[in-house]
Amino acid sequence: MENNNRKSNRRDFLYVSTAAVGAVTAGAAIWPLVNQMNPSADVAALSSIEVDLNDLEPGSQLTVKWLGKPVFIRRRTEEEINAARDVNLDDLPDKSSQNANLKEGDASDKFRTLDEKGEWLVMMGVCTHLGCVPLGDAGDFGGWFCPCHGSHYDTAGRIRRGPAPTNLPIPVASLSSNGILKLG
Repeated sequence: MENNNRKSNRRDFLYVSTAAVGAVTAGAAIWPLVNQMNPSADVAALSSIEVDLNDLEPGSQLTVKWLGKPVFIRRRTEEEINAARDVNLDDLPDKSSQNANLKEGDASDKFRTLDEKGEWLVMMGVCTHLGCVPLGDAGDFGGWFCPCHGSHYDTAGRIRRGPAPTNLPIPVASLSSNGILKLG
């Protein structure tokens, strides 16, 4: 009986040892496949950028490249702010803010800018129709115009006319008190 007990203990040990070695081997084989899905170092380095806006004059625009796409940074004039704030929301095809900084909000100008005054407008510079890059200070509403298929955006980057289905999206961004914009 003692001999059977030893065989049973030895067999249990072999089962547990084999299962442990198999689990470690499977983990070692699968880890490279999972790890290769992580972003590369160059992509991770560009996931967040900072832009100095101190030299940007009212009425001018700066375009930067972030995550491989253009981002429009516009310091709006009082006239542009007033034009954007005077728009009736019922006239807009897309009534959502498209602002990644907010959980929800309508397309009113106050939900599309980075500051309460409405001076700083930061948005992705890619037309929401087919991905073209709209031209600034153009179109029927004084904002942006995509000449590829005729989408017109106003001074808040909201679609007003044309085939584009949504407003230009606002990326995750923050503006510090010393004039540094952080994207991402």
